[in-house]
Amino acid sequence: MLKTAFVAPDPGRIRLRSGLRAVLGIGAAVALCGLVGHSLVAAVIGGLAALLALFTVLDPTVRGQAVTTALLPAAGLPVLALAAGLHDYPLARDAAFLAVTGLGVYARRWGPRGHSLGVFAFMMFFAAQFLHARLAQLPELYAAIALSLCASSAVRFGLWCYERRLPPAVTPAPEPGRGLARATTRQAVQATVGAAFALALGQALSHERWYWAVGATWWVFVNTTSRGETLVRGFRRVLGTVVGVVIGLVVAVPLHAAPVPSAILIAVCVFGIFYTAAVSYTWMMLSVTVMAGLLYGLLGVLDPALLALRVAETAVGAVGAALAVLLVLPVTTHATTDAWIQCALRSVHACTATAAARLRGAADADPAPHVAELEALLGKVRLSLAPLLHPLNPLSARKARARRVLALLDDCAREVRGLASIAADAEASHDERLTAACWRVEAAVEALTTPGAAIGDPAAHHGGVVEGALAHVHGLERALVQLAEPLQAPTRTPLPGA
Repeated sequence: MLKTAFVAPDPGRIRLRSGLRAVLGIGAAVALCGLVGHSLVAAVIGGLAALLALFTVLDPTVRGQAVTTALLPAAGLPVLALAAGLHDYPLARDAAFLAVTGLGVYARRWGPRGHSLGVFAFMMFFAAQFLHARLAQLPELYAAIALSLCASSAVRFGLWCYERRLPPAVTPAPEPGRGLARATTRQAVQATVGAAFALALGQALSHERWYWAVGATWWVFVNTTSRGETLVRGFRRVLGTVVGVVIGLVVAVPLHAAPVPSAILIAVCVFGIFYTAAVSYTWMMLSVTVMAGLLYGLLGVLDPALLALRVAETAVGAVGAALAVLLVLPVTTHATTDAWIQCALRSVHACTATAAARLRGAADADPAPHVAELEALLGKVRLSLAPLLHPLNPLSARKARARRVLALLDDCAREVRGLASIAADAEASHDERLTAACWRVEAAVEALTTPGAAIGDPAAHHGGVVEGALAHVHGLERALVQLAEPLQAPTRTPLPGA
């Protein structure tokens, strides 16, 4: 787990830059709230709004990200007012929370923008419970959210907009079908049922902190597309929370809400959330849990019993999500996994072609952004294959095939990174063998992504002016040829299983 989080490749230093920018953007938001005289509660909700804007807004283009960020208040502020007005009406509050949960998941059908707005709306309802927000506080809370979004946007779109140099983010194709044929519709029903279970059992554990169980169910569903992914994420959420609580007992409780060290550690946790999110959900949840403990300390309510309750409520939420995905309109993963694998293979070709163009002297050809895109796609593949690779999975044959597919895709990524490194440092040169090798990579990708097509044998390696580059391209050829067996075997059963 430690190796996955901190030794995983980070092409272009995207995760590092994301973490540092998050600390800067959220820190600026909270500092501005303090400078204008907002209360601690307003500063916390402002910091949360900035975090969500930086973490969940993932439109393919910078312009799309800016539009979605501008729309966040339209989705979140009415929900915050609704939650604040229903504190004294538990039944109506619970019904509204479940409705917001279901609608928030259903909004995924409108792509990254719908996902971002759904998450923001849900978290505003959650924050109202966390902070015990009242109607009289709304003007200050609204002002803090608006100020924080402006501050984080100034950092993201002005001071440090590294996305302008990257290719558009990868997004799945629109879902076919209508009604319950859509995965997003089925997941919305699942999330609502799971949240209802978590809400009921969570309130039995605590009348004050029950919302943690609902929040755990919600975040288990976020960014998952099948029952297998949801079950694995639920397990990792509980594991990360348990480890985070242990660290909280050692770190957060002894601080006794000291503001300066708490603020420094919260900044470290924010960095940890953004840096590890793409490669380790467990480490991300550990960072979230420690940060929550530090915030509770600043609010003056932290004690060991509260941290223990957090673990119990998280477990309840994970169980609610597991029961929902197993028993209510289950969604399988075969089509999703195959789609992400095909996207990753086409990205391999794009990386190879761009690096070859750079070696031939094209000054504007930069393979680094394509390498970063490939790493993002491999993250999607890993998420889809996670249920099969889990140690508790009893299907050994499918586990072995999934592990081989992932290992070969990792080989492709390693060769691509090496080729990009050579292209960045070597003098521009033209070699016909390199061009021919790149054509063979393209043909191999087409064979793997076209049903029934055959893939040829890799060419023999020869030395030459661009020997190092050719070695990486030939390594790609070998990996692609070997991928044909697990991906195209006529008798194979679907990788993720039904």
